[in-house]
Amino acid sequence: MTFYTMNIYSLKNQLTMKTISKLVLFVFMLCLCSIGVSQEETDQPEAQAYEPVFITMTITHWNDDPNTDFSDWLDTEKKFFQNVTSKNELILSSGVYTHYFTPDNSEVLLVNVYKTWADIEKSNEINQKLIEEAWPNEDERQAFFVKQENYYSRDHSDEIYQSMNFMIPESETDKSRIYYMRSNNLAMDGEGSPEKFKEYFEKITKKSQKLKGYYTHRHLWGSNSREMSEVFVFDSLADIEEFFEEEEGLVSSNWEDEKERSTFIKDMGKLFTGKHADYVYRSVPELMK
Repeated sequence: MTFYTMNIYSLKNQLTMKTISKLVLFVFMLCLCSIGVSQEETDQPEAQAYEPVFITMTITHWNDDPNTDFSDWLDTEKKFFQNVTSKNELILSSGVYTHYFTPDNSEVLLVNVYKTWADIEKSNEINQKLIEEAWPNEDERQAFFVKQENYYSRDHSDEIYQSMNFMIPESETDKSRIYYMRSNNLAMDGEGSPEKFKEYFEKITKKSQKLKGYYTHRHLWGSNSREMSEVFVFDSLADIEEFFEEEEGLVSSNWEDEKERSTFIKDMGKLFTGKHADYVYRSVPELMK
């Protein structure tokens, strides 16, 4: 079993398909009642209705054994990426992200995106076939994955999210980018209006000249049912501060009256508890799909 697929086996062992069906239905109804991504809320015609994708995120950690040799880590992961991840059509996109400014400098994020929940499990089966094709010799296959797994700690956590229709797709690049993730907690008390968030996205976020990409997703399976995250993509760390300045200027120009501006921000804030966490990661361009 490979490092990249053992988290899927973990999920499979913990959730039966019956439980999954109930969970998806529950979260779907919850989304309609809170931040929402329904067709009615987005005013999109049926032919262009937004179709959310499913995101698996594994947070793992570097092996803290001082004798671990990381000199060929990238070459090893590139070999797996080229033979497996890039060839699996059910994986719509994939990425590896390393710590830049987070509470734990050993963090490594492994992210995969799928069209449906069922594709998560089907993708694992395809991965196994691709692995056997790439490493037909059992001894060589075992040696490769022992080497790969040795780069990481045995501890990891798994989360599954559903994307939301507030997004700015990023352009492709062969350079490493900065990913600033703001993890918010939804209030889920019926006081906030999703329309305020949508208005802010249209008037402010989409107008930014500093952003190279922007994504939103919310909890589907994992440890925090209130979690709703925003991911801001930049070319450099310095662009984050410049984005905040740009954002402040756009807010002031869109709501020139200070009282109206204050009221809007306060009303939009009712969607959330006020508690959030900030994380900054750096992408590994050679492992991006």
